[in-house]
Amino acid sequence: MESLSILLPAAAATQALAQRMAPLLAAGGVVWLQGELGTGKTTFARALLQALGVDERVKSPTYSLVENYPLRAGNSAWHLDLYRIVAAGELDYLGLDALHEHDALVLVEWPERGASALPRADLLLCLSHADAARTARLVAHSARAQAWLQALARITESER
Repeated sequence: MESLSILLPAAAATQALAQRMAPLLAAGGVVWLQGELGTGKTTFARALLQALGVDERVKSPTYSLVENYPLRAGNSAWHLDLYRIVAAGELDYLGLDALHEHDALVLVEWPERGASALPRADLLLCLSHADAARTARLVAHSARAQAWLQALARITESER
């Protein structure tokens, strides 16, 4: 499975998607979160990190650009928001070498603003508005992400 689309009728559905995906992403990976302002990128990231055991307040990294959190599984999560980045070269000053650790979970909002300086995405999560609801389109860019989507499809089907 290379892609999956899910209707998200409310913010709670975005949070539920993140909670369903948490066990799949616990061992790490790179997820690029795309979508216009207000489509739920930060809502998804916050719910995912909380489901992975982050006990502290999960802040939007809009102003800090990057936040790091220890996860229950013993690895780290990095949450980046590149909305304010003009050129990928600006990321060189942030010291983001840890993003390339094999077991780190990396969540990047607005990845198109720093793509050349970021680790390649395993999964692209595109959030968009569709009428009165949101839609999530998940696109696998690695074998690991294909396995995530297959498992997510099974989970989603079993919940119906």
